[in-house]
Amino acid sequence: MQVRIVPAIVLLTLSLSASAQTDSLAIGGPEVASPYDAEYSVVNEDAAPLLTAEDSARVIPSYEIYGDFETDVIFERHAHAKQDSVNLVLSWSSCDHHFPIMGDLNSPFGPRRGRMHYGVDLDLEVGDSVSSAFEGMVRISRYHGQFGNVVVVRHANGLETLYGHLSERKVEVGDYVEAGQLLGLGGSTGRSTGPHLHFETRYLGQPMDPQLLFDVKNGELRSNCLEVHPGLFKVITPQHKARSTKLYRVRKGDTLSTIARRNGTTVNSLCSLNRISKRSKLRIGQRLRIRG
Repeated sequence: MQVRIVPAIVLLTLSLSASAQTDSLAIGGPEVASPYDAEYSVVNEDAAPLLTAEDSARVIPSYEIYGDFETDVIFERHAHAKQDSVNLVLSWSSCDHHFPIMGDLNSPFGPRRGRMHYGVDLDLEVGDSVSSAFEGMVRISRYHGQFGNVVVVRHANGLETLYGHLSERKVEVGDYVEAGQLLGLGGSTGRSTGPHLHFETRYLGQPMDPQLLFDVKNGELRSNCLEVHPGLFKVITPQHKARSTKLYRVRKGDTLSTIARRNGTTVNSLCSLNRISKRSKLRIGQRLRIRG
């Protein structure tokens, strides 16, 4: 069920955190401006008065984390996200998440042609349904020169997801959406060379690889929880990965989670690199390969 909260949310732009910085390095945008800035914004001068902070905290997901509900700038980076660690609950049951579109991975997260690609590109046909990955509230829904028709949804745990290059948008700012609810139709609008979905996942504006959350091949969550720590925001090229593989000796009290956090990597990466499972028992003195 789609619920429009209140018209005032459409232009709710309370004061931003002093630690926020506008993202300016994403791939595919115009060379003179960030694809995440307000260059293509549309201002509604007849908007209703702003909500009070108390009202906002009641109706806006994770308002206590952000302190605002910016509906103009697509993403702003909050520096403390790269200093703190937090455990996010992504899903309590199978109905709490839904992969936006089942399609081949055309382009992964990471450096691409000398610029950053902050999401994954998923293959689709024009008109295919694109769904919300999780329950939340639409913060951005408009046309943008880089992303074409783009939708950004904020979720209760502080995560935000972006869906770009849509041919049509089916939601508006302030709409409350469920996991799996239709957000728009697939397309190739904006700066795009063919039909695909550009899908991003961010926490406090800081980008992380969507493949840390989802297994793209089967569209399932890798885990119901995600530990967000500064290491998740590192971007490492394949060449650097090959050079930076090192050995770590397991110490008393170590767990896969603490080893991953201490070395700026993920539990999934540790398991894949060492061919072990998350349930494997660690031995003191055991050597693990790590990509820092």
